[in-house]
Amino acid sequence: KQYLLKEYAEQTLGSGNLRLAVHLPEGEDLNEWLAVNTVDFFNQINMLYGTITEFCTPQDCPVMSAGPKYEYHWKDEGQFKKPARVSAPVYVDHLMSWVQSQLDNEAIFPSKIGVEFPASFKSVIHAIFRRLFRVYAHIYVIHFSVVVSLGEEAHLNTSFKHFILFVKEFQLIESKELAPLADLIDNLLAQVKN
Repeated sequence: KQYLLKEYAEQTLGSGNLRLAVHLPEGEDLNEWLAVNTVDFFNQINMLYGTITEFCTPQDCPVMSAGPKYEYHWKDEGQFKKPARVSAPVYVDHLMSWVQSQLDNEAIFPSKIGVEFPASFKSVIHAIFRRLFRVYAHIYVIHFSVVVSLGEEAHLNTSFKHFILFVKEFQLIESKELAPLADLIDNLLAQVKN
């Protein structure tokens, strides 16, 4: 089932219509759609961040931020029970490991047909998307010149536009969390108005 949804998502993405690509397909389960797309966005942002890792070092990025007004501290249920100020690469490493552990957890992301998603599923999805957004924000604000020099800006912009349309469609991140890239988001959304 998830494979078919992934295939559908790829086909609609191939049409070039990102607004269409985020819509829940008729007759499909919302949680299945959220799960499939969460995996795809996780893989995309992981790959995009991977292109700039040599420029995002603890020396260059001693704190995870999206400029001077937006600093992100890491917190989890393990080693970091209280929010901790860590370098951007450490933050992203913890984030990617945390997301992967959520995706691998059958109690949260069931892979067997007929197994229900837990009541906490949507709150986990919201947390994942909020944290993935922070990686986009860091890349845009701190490393965009590197992205341009690598010729990756079109890919980053398309990925982020798809991400934001999906976030808006399913109300996955509060507006105040999107503030670091508010102008960019407004511009991207204006480009896709029907």
